[in-house]
Amino acid sequence: MSVTLSSPEGMLPDAPYHHVAVGTGTRHVYLAGQVAHTGDGSPVPTDLAGQVAQALRNVARGLRGAGADFGDVVRLTVYVTDWEPTKIGDFMAGIEAVAVEVGLPTPMPPATLIGVQALYEPEVLVEIEATAVVD
Repeated sequence: MSVTLSSPEGMLPDAPYHHVAVGTGTRHVYLAGQVAHTGDGSPVPTDLAGQVAQALRNVARGLRGAGADFGDVVRLTVYVTDWEPTKIGDFMAGIEAVAVEVGLPTPMPPATLIGVQALYEPEVLVEIEATAVVD
């Protein structure tokens, strides 16, 4: 495996993600932000949980296309519109709905959630970027 995940002593305990990722591979994969659009043109889910789940499916698809998977991810960056802490339950529900399906480890790789005013389309609530290192 090209990525070692850890949460050193003294860092926030019980976070749903690891605090540190060390990549030792030779190829870096940078995946553009993925949203809940599908290749077949299905409607974008209207709820945050549904959009998180579909965006993660799209991230997994992009990683596979580069010969990687979530085990190779060293960092996730998530943008959520109109973020407020009360949305964390819906956000985590979206992750939990597809974690096994897409191979997302628990805890997740290091992740940053950034609240933004808006994304490029009014119906898009979440966008997820990934960085991976592959042998």
